[in-house]
This record gives sequence, C-alpha cells and structure tokens, in this order.
Amino acid sequence: MSPGCFQVRSSGLLTCRQTSVYPSPYANCPPKYVRSTLNAVPTTHSLLKKSKLPFALVIQPYAALHDSEDPVPVVPDQVISRCRRCRSYINPFVTFLDHGHRWRCNMCNLTNDVPQAFDWDTALQKPADRSLRPDLNHAVVEFVAPQEYMVRPPQPLVYLFLIDVSYASVTNGLLATTARCIKESLDRIPNADRRTRLGFIAVDSSLHYFSIPRDGSENSEPRMLVISDLDEPFLPIPGDLLVTLSECRENIEVFLDKLQEMFQNTQSNSCAMGSALRAGYKLISPVGGKMTVLSSSLPNIGHGSLTMREDKKVLGTSKESSLLQTANSFYKSFAVECSKAQVSVDMFLFSSQYQDVASLSNLPRYTGGQTYFYPGWNAARPEDAIKFAREFSDYLSSEIGLEAVLRVRATTGLRMNTFYGNFFNRSSDLCAFPAFPRDQAYVVEVAIDETVTKPVVCLQTAVLHTTCNGERRIRVLTLALPTTQNLADVYASADQQAVATYFSHKAVERALGSGLEPAREALQAKAVELLSTYRKELAGGSVSGGGLQFPANLRGLPVLFLAMIKNLGLRKSAQIPTDMRSAALCLLSTLPLPLLMQYIYPKMYSLHDMPDTAGLPDEQTGEIVLPPPINLSSERIVPYGLYLIDDGQTQFLWVGRDAVPQLIEDVFGLPDKSQLRVGKQNLPDVENEFNQRVRAVLEKSRDHRSKGVGSISVPHLYVVKEDGEPGLRLWAQTMLVEDRADQSVSLVQWMGSLREKV
Repeated sequence: MSPGCFQVRSSGLLTCRQTSVYPSPYANCPPKYVRSTLNAVPTTHSLLKKSKLPFALVIQPYAALHDSEDPVPVVPDQVISRCRRCRSYINPFVTFLDHGHRWRCNMCNLTNDVPQAFDWDTALQKPADRSLRPDLNHAVVEFVAPQEYMVRPPQPLVYLFLIDVSYASVTNGLLATTARCIKESLDRIPNADRRTRLGFIAVDSSLHYFSIPRDGSENSEPRMLVISDLDEPFLPIPGDLLVTLSECRENIEVFLDKLQEMFQNTQSNSCAMGSALRAGYKLISPVGGKMTVLSSSLPNIGHGSLTMREDKKVLGTSKESSLLQTANSFYKSFAVECSKAQVSVDMFLFSSQYQDVASLSNLPRYTGGQTYFYPGWNAARPEDAIKFAREFSDYLSSEIGLEAVLRVRATTGLRMNTFYGNFFNRSSDLCAFPAFPRDQAYVVEVAIDETVTKPVVCLQTAVLHTTCNGERRIRVLTLALPTTQNLADVYASADQQAVATYFSHKAVERALGSGLEPAREALQAKAVELLSTYRKELAGGSVSGGGLQFPANLRGLPVLFLAMIKNLGLRKSAQIPTDMRSAALCLLSTLPLPLLMQYIYPKMYSLHDMPDTAGLPDEQTGEIVLPPPINLSSERIVPYGLYLIDDGQTQFLWVGRDAVPQLIEDVFGLPDKSQLRVGKQNLPDVENEFNQRVRAVLEKSRDHRSKGVGSISVPHLYVVKEDGEPGLRLWAQTMLVEDRADQSVSLVQWMGSLREKV
C-alpha cells in the first residue's frame, strides 16, 4: 500500500484519495451508509480465506426517518448514465476519455458513450458544467427515475390497520390508545401527493370491516360489516374499505373516536389474525402497501392459528431452540405471497401472555417489515401509553419507500454471495422490499471469485424505490476501497464493529437453523480462530509469554463476541421467555450498526461524578455533552454512586446502596432514599442544575439522530436500587457483560479460556 494514496478517516478507516474524477470531499461513501468489514481488500480468494476474516458490507441506505433530517443530493434531470455491460451507475470513480465524450466503467472497464443531455441544464435550457453534477461529486445520490424504471405507475402510500379487538386488547387499553394515536398522527402520515389511503379491519372471532364515507356526504357515519367465515374471508364491498385520507379526513376522525368505545363490552377471547391478514391481503394486493398489525393475543382461530406451545421445562435445554422456529408454515408461505404483491407487514405485539413472536415475526422478516414487541404493556401505566404513542406516531410519519429492490454491484472479480436482513431474496443478487424501512440495516457478504488486479475496488449499492410522494427514484451509494496482497494490511484495516455486525446476523441465522448452543459455540470458535491466525501468521508464531495478540483496531472484538453470547437473544439461561428471546433475535438481525453495537455492549455512564461539562451544550456544536463511557463491570460501580446503563432499548438508572441524601434530593426531589420507588418511571423535573444535567444526559443518550440512524425506539427508564427489588437489580446486572452471571463467564474467564485454546 503506497502511503501517498491514503488518509485515515475519523473512524480509523482508510479512504482512497486521488482516484475520483473530480477532487470532491464527498466522493467516497460515508460510513454511516456503508461500512466494510475490511478496508483493504485482499486481491485473491486464497488471501481472504487465509485471514479467516469475513468480507461483507453493512448497508444502511437511510440515516433518518425523514429526508429533511438527512438530505442527499438529487439528480432531477432523469439523465441516468449506466454501464452497458454491468449496469453500474455513473459515479465519482469513473474516468472520461475521448475529450469527455465517453466514460470508462470503474467496475468492469467497458467504455460507454456519455448521454447527449448529460451536459445540458434542462431547467435553464443552456449548457451545464459537468464538474458540478452531483453524481460525479457525491458517493451518495438519488436519481429521479424515468418511465423505464417502472413496472406500473407509482403506487400511492397505503396503510391497512389490522387491530385486535378481543378482550385482552380492549382491557389493556390497546384499542383505545391505537385509535387515539392514529387520529392524532393523521397530519404526520406522508401525504404530499394527496393519494395516501387508509383502511381498518377489527379482529376478534370475526372480521369487522369499516366503510368510511367521503367528507361532505349526507351520512358521515362509518358502517361496520361483519364477516364470520374465517376460512374464505371475502370482501363485502371492495370499494369503500380503503379510503383516501385527503377526501375522508373528517370522517376518519369520527370513525377513530367511535372505534375507541366500539368493543368495550366484548367478552371474546378469540383472535382470527391469520384470516384477517388473508382478508387484508385481498383488499390491498391490487395496489400494494403496508399491513400494520396491532395485537395483544395469540392468533388462535382461523388461518395460521397458533397454540400456547411454550413449556417452561424446556427453557435452557437443547429443546428450547424448537420454540424459536415457526409453529405454522402459514407465516412463511403467506409472507412470500405478500412480497410478490408488494405487501409489507409490520407487527406491533403487546401480549402479557405467550404470543408466539417466533412465528409472527416471519411476516415482517420476508416483507421488509419489522416486529415491535411491548411485553406486558398496559395503557393504565402512563409510561407504557406514552412510549407506544411516541413510537407509533414516529412510525406513521416515517417516509418509507415502496415497491423497492436493492442490488449491490462491484468491481470485476467480486460477487455478492449472501444477503442478511428483512426482505425476500428474489434472485441470486436481487433483494425485494414491498416497503423499504428507514430504521434497519442489511449485511451482504462478498466473495472474491477471481484475482483483482486493480489498486482500488468499488462496491455500489442501488435501491430502486417509489417515494411515499409517488416519485420513482434510485438511491445509489458508491464505496471505493484500496486492495492489498498483504495479510497484515487486511488485519490492520478490519473494522471490528462491522465484523461484529456480520457475526450477529450469522449467529441469528444459526440460532434459528441449528439452535442456540451451536450459535454460541460458533462465535467462540471464530474468536479462537481469528486469534490463532493472527498469532501464527503475523505475530511470529508461538511467542513465549503466551498473551493474546490482536492489532489495536480489533482489540474490542473478543469483548463484543462475549457480549453477543451473553445477549438476551443468545445467552444460555432457563429464565428467558421465548417471546423475549425471539424479539431480541429480531433486533440482532435488523438494528443499524450504531444501535446494534449499543444493544450488544451497552453504554454505561457515571453520573454522580460526571465532568462539569457533561449534561450541558458543547460551546462549538451546541450538542449536549455525554460523560465518558465506562466499562460494563461491577468493579466500576461504587456503592455511593449514580449510573446510567443504556442499551438503546432500555435505560437503567442505578442508585448505589450508600447514595447520600443530597444526591437523592437533587436528582429525584425526595428527602431520602427509602421514599424512592423503583421500576418504570420518568425522572421528575426538579429545579436544580444537577437534575437538569442528569435529565439532559438521559435524553441525549436516547438521541438517535446524533448516532446517524433512523429509529422510532423510545427506551423506558427503570430506576434500580442496588439494595432494592432483586428481580429488577438482576435484570440491570445482565447489562454488565464483563461480569460473571447466571450460566455465563466473566470477561477475565473468557479471555483465559481463549488464551488456553489459542
């Protein structure tokens, strides 16, 4: 690697300079969109194999829920220049030949003609300066697509809500909260083209359809039509069941007000959600769109009915893994059907009993959706009601893509091999998304099929989609990486967070396929293999003194592997309800990289002695300053301290057993610790500087935007007393992944066992 060509990025990665056609600082893809596990790519398959490291991309095409929060340059002129042979999009790393009339593809070397309109400004009707074109200066751009990129005219945004109205959903307040939240969020649902359509089906032992009249009709009353035939649910009147938001806005509000009260005397414990999904599919499949399921019960009659199969006796045994698999083939086969008709399913699950998240989560998994799990949720607890309302409102406001496909192309010699994430893999290299979410990441493994002869390779991700405003667009992300023939460079360039993300997806795949124990064993075996390889090939063999050796950029990897093995989704325990485990596996295979790292290795901050600047805005940026994070070990916790432990899904405020009265008064506004109640709550607003700073740190720790990701998640805050309720304390302590716990080892023991095996 010649030193002249590289500079180190802020994240410690190498970037290619002087290879882009114009000297733009934006020519290479920022890591928040695409990260590679290796930032120096081996030129041969044998070198990659020798390294034992994975070569994969972690792709997160959107960094926010809304375009305004993360604007990307748009090429509006519909002049899209692509390579005739490999179909790559023109990008900052092409070269121009023949006085700029032709361009050479940086992927496959073919020479292509530059389109005639490429240097013409259609808006001003005059020649344009090519060197200012966004697609030649920016690695991340969005093209407005012409007609030939559409199979049919762009579809409108469609949301069909399937709402459980059985006894459980009415009594825990889910029905009323959902109806109220949709009503309050109607203005947030994307509707710039005024074509957005909504529909509602209520589900218990029957299916209840609602026909909502247009505003200004003689009768504004919604009509309910009940269908009891669950085997072949038919549409009573196909016309008025999906209504245009702009035309029926007032009557939708009237309906949602009535819906809150409509089923309040129900005694039905049945939930025919599988049949409702079939019926919903019939209703929206001609157009495509989102089916949003909100349920507090196990679907127990009709299509896809499930049974209470969880057995406490098998938890923690080898038989537990069967509970993580689908109990009814309906959920996989129906998901594939949905994908083909551009129908995506999201699951919001709220049961206090077993709900079979393992089976239900297949629908989102294959349709580009997500499973959101709220165990034991009850609207009577304000914290529960507020959390769901905030998350659901952000969910409805998110500018999702529709009818999308994702493809990754690369320099000759490289091939996309395996794809991980929530979508349907339609052909060898095409991932299909009926809806494209903004809060998920994907992993693509790259194979090296033939020797790469170039000093720099490029990998280009393209997402063809319809925006929720009815415009067909292509988001293109181009990453350039240097190549190397040297194993030391491969190791020195590895990105430990991207490597851990790849193995997180791999572990979930193995847990669902072979079981939890094989998934944990494979992670440990991989850690041993990487350490052994580095020692043998690069650290001079068996050096006496026998310490573990790794380059500085990989030193966190053994800790991340241990933290994965101890994560809720994978850890050995007889105490974890199957639904909790299944929901955790969904997160481990979908979270954007910064949130995944925090979910695996949570952030812990010491608050009682935080620096004077923490909890206050930074003078330069105006962003709230967080205290320095500390290691997840009980050795770091003093008995008089106050700590925040945050895994991005849940926040724990840990109060030491010897916390002084002044601290309790400043933070909680209470005279002494005995009056402090533990559990789920919001921190009170007390008029003193320290309380305001602690509140600012809690809020900043939840801020997704500063992490460069889109997410709807609003973590609950639990107050935990070191000498308080033991169940809560033990739960918080599972976050301290460097300690010994339940049936798992401490970091010291783990490093010792790795040392023995290496």
